[in-house]
Amino acid sequence: MAVPISVTDPREEQPDRRAWRERVLPPVQGLGGGVWSIPVPIPDNPLRYTLVYLLESDRGPVLVDTGWDDPTGREILRAGLAEAGFALEDVHGVLVTHHHPDHHGLSAHVQAASGAWVGMHAAEAAVVRAVREIPADQWIDRMTRSMRAAGLPEEHLAALRQWGGDSESGPATLGAVVPDRELVHGESAGVPGRQVRVMWTPGHTPGHVCLYLDERPRTRLLSGDHLLPTISPVVSLYPENPQDEPTDPLGDFIDSLERIAALGPEEILPAHQYRFTDAPRRVQELLDHHTARLADLHAQLRGAPMTLWEAAQGMHWNRPWSELGFLARHLAVSEAAAHLRRLVKTGLAEAVTDEDPVMYHAR
Repeated sequence: MAVPISVTDPREEQPDRRAWRERVLPPVQGLGGGVWSIPVPIPDNPLRYTLVYLLESDRGPVLVDTGWDDPTGREILRAGLAEAGFALEDVHGVLVTHHHPDHHGLSAHVQAASGAWVGMHAAEAAVVRAVREIPADQWIDRMTRSMRAAGLPEEHLAALRQWGGDSESGPATLGAVVPDRELVHGESAGVPGRQVRVMWTPGHTPGHVCLYLDERPRTRLLSGDHLLPTISPVVSLYPENPQDEPTDPLGDFIDSLERIAALGPEEILPAHQYRFTDAPRRVQELLDHHTARLADLHAQLRGAPMTLWEAAQGMHWNRPWSELGFLARHLAVSEAAAHLRRLVKTGLAEAVTDEDPVMYHAR
C-alpha cells in the first residue's frame, strides 16, 4: 500500500517536540504514509505520555503499543482513533514493543473491544506469562533476597515489600494480556499490505522489538523505548533461572544499538518525547554515555571493592542520590547491576559471591 508521506515545513517546530518542551500533551498527528501518532497519558510519571502509533492497513488499523490502562487512557485512545477516522472496534492487531504497562497496559482492553490479535517477541511473552503465574508475594520475596545480598538497607527492603503489595504500582501491573502472535526478528510483523519488519532489540527488556517501516520515500523506525531523542532507557538485569548463563542486558543493548545504526532508518518514531532523524548520531551518543559510565564505575572499583548498593550511590544520576525517592533508587540499583554485570562479563571485575553481601572487585 503506497501512500504519500507529508513533509513538515522545516521552518516550523514539530508539534510533538513543542509539546514536550512546553510539558503539555501533544495533538494526535497524521504523519503521512498511513501512520498516526496518538499520545496516551501516563499518570504521575515524568515521561508524561506514551506515543501510540496507528498503522493503516488493508484489514484495518494496527497499533504499535497501546498505552497505560486507566479510564483516562481508555478515553483518550478511543478519541485519538476517532480523530484518525477509526473506531476502537476497528483495530485489526496490536504490535507490542515490550511488556511495560505504559506500552502493553491497554492491550487487553483493545483486544476485548475489537478481537484484535496481539503480537510480542517470545522472550517478552515469557516475562508476561511468568509475572501472571508467580504470586506477588513470592515475586517480592525473591527480589528481597536478591536485594539483601546486594547490600540494600532494611528501610529500602521494607519499602520494596510495601510497593509489591500495592496492586496499583506493584508487579501485578505487568501481568497484562498474554500475546497470541509471536514477533520474530527479521520477519514481517504481519501488517496487511505494508512492509513492516521486526527488529529484536534487547537491552531495556529481554524481548524488546522495534518495527522497521521499509517503505518509500522515507524509511522509518518505530523504536519503542530502545532509541529516544534525549533519554537513555533504563537497562537492568533480566529475570534469570538458576541454571541460566548470567544475562548481560547492557551488552545486549549495545549490540542492539549498533544494529540500528547500521540499518540507518531515515526517521525515528519513538514511544516517548518526539520523532527525530540521524539515528547513527543518537546511537553514538548512547554508546559514549555507557562507555563513560562503565569506565567511571571501574575506576571506583579499583579504589575499593563495593556492594551493588554502594556502586549505585557512586554512579551519576539526573538528581543527587539524596533526592531520589524509593522507586528512582530501585531503578538506579537495577541499572547499576547491569553495569556491574557488564564489567564482570568483559573481565574487568568479579563478584565474590561467598561474601555477605556480595562484593565486586576490580580486575
